[in-house]
Amino acid sequence: MIKLLGIVIIVIGFILKLDTIAVVIAAGVVTGLVGGLNFGEILDILGEAFVTNRYMTVFFVTLPAIGLLERYGLKERAAELIGKLKAATAGKILSIYMVIRTIAAALSLRIGGHVEFIRPLIYPMAEGAARNKYGDIPEEAVEDIKGMSAAVENYGNFYGQNVFIAAGGVLLIVGTLNELGFQVTEKEVANASIPIAVIAVLLAIIQFRIYDKKIEKIMEGNK
Repeated sequence: MIKLLGIVIIVIGFILKLDTIAVVIAAGVVTGLVGGLNFGEILDILGEAFVTNRYMTVFFVTLPAIGLLERYGLKERAAELIGKLKAATAGKILSIYMVIRTIAAALSLRIGGHVEFIRPLIYPMAEGAARNKYGDIPEEAVEDIKGMSAAVENYGNFYGQNVFIAAGGVLLIVGTLNELGFQVTEKEVANASIPIAVIAVLLAIIQFRIYDKKIEKIMEGNK
């Protein structure tokens, strides 16, 4: 029972809103000590886990960089750049990103993300295109653009990643099917994912095209 002391520390730490990393490390150290490990062994385990998962910490390095770029006008410059393209619409911007995001996911390239791309770049560009075309747009349209900007990231990532033969989703599908008695390979799953990804891109483009028509009607009705 005392070996569950680490869980108690985590619960109390979260209730008191203490520093998350400090709480987790403290819980890990206490769990190790009550489990019979000495302090040196605990440090070895923590160090090995850090080295194994160090690439995950790179994500956190990008957050302050993106914050600084936004602070010094990244969103405004993105909207201004799109404003110079008279033919650009919110739907076209999102359609182009859908294609790029799906290809990047299929090649397992780290291009995309709600924090890294959608918030600072894609959403301001889509909104800037709509404002450039129609001027002031209603709040309903702004919220729609926000929702679609978030959705396009999910579309591209979800349907594109399984085209990559070594993606986690592909390995999970293969493992699950094999356990159920269906013998498939990673290559077969990846090949089967290609038409699905293409269909997803086409449906997304149609959705964004329909939205362009919708906002056009809304703006005509407001005249």
